[in-house]
Amino acid sequence: MKLNCVILNYNDAETTATLVRRIRDYDVLENIVVVDNCSTDDSLARLKALQDEKVAVIASGKNGGYGYGNNLGVRYAAKENGATHILIANPDVDFSEACVRAMQQIFKRHPEVGVVSARMHDATYRDLKNAWPCRTYFGELLAMEPVSRRLFRRCLEYPQSYFAGKKAVYVDTVHGSLLMIDAAKFLSCGGYDKHMFLYQEESVLARKMKAGGFCSVLLLNVGYRHAHSASVSKTFSGQMERQRMREASLLYYMERYLRIGPVKKCFAKLWFLAIRGEIAVAETVAGLRRGFK
Repeated sequence: MKLNCVILNYNDAETTATLVRRIRDYDVLENIVVVDNCSTDDSLARLKALQDEKVAVIASGKNGGYGYGNNLGVRYAAKENGATHILIANPDVDFSEACVRAMQQIFKRHPEVGVVSARMHDATYRDLKNAWPCRTYFGELLAMEPVSRRLFRRCLEYPQSYFAGKKAVYVDTVHGSLLMIDAAKFLSCGGYDKHMFLYQEESVLARKMKAGGFCSVLLLNVGYRHAHSASVSKTFSGQMERQRMREASLLYYMERYLRIGPVKKCFAKLWFLAIRGEIAVAETVAGLRRGFK
């Protein structure tokens, strides 16, 4: 078993370099592959300074998004470094070597597994809700809207009892900020969808793994920290801009993987407009509050 780590960077060399320096001495990692996703700043030059016998820095040639960049890193790690398993890490995560070893052990004991992740500690997410079932069309719509996501939580997530007293569980979908993959299984399924720029990648990977007959596992006895969307927010600072990107990815996902027709597509667009209205109101209220301070 030969393990590499792939880190995707876009205009955030400082965060990426911090992670590389933190993990470069982990014995469990044979190589680290940093993919610069065609940054518009001096990221590539700054990251090149990190290169040595363990760390490789490659340029994507174009900013094709999360899936495109990580696919490139996975293929490089598998072909050039002979990696059998790959840890895909966002730049804004913090994880221990013990966490990586625990994830690695799952693959050694369970050959049917294609993806492994661990508990994510993130103030944005409720404890343990780092994995979720593959959702239906209406489930995806409900999960996007803040109010309905809370009202219908029981329908959208695994029950708490599913996790209680367990060290690991089989799940459909794991969070994409830190996960380990079997390189051969990942590539045989086609990897991430290169047509999706950002968001919804976890759902695509979950469906591809299930279609390929492979399982995903969430470890509950080890975890990592995630500064939620720290890198993404530096590039796409506006909430409305990020919302439009979510809509584009979700609509593509629904058409490509859920096979929705024109009526459901039209309803989804109306649903998105309602969410945009909520965001506009929230931003206006927040602006007024700041003005009164």
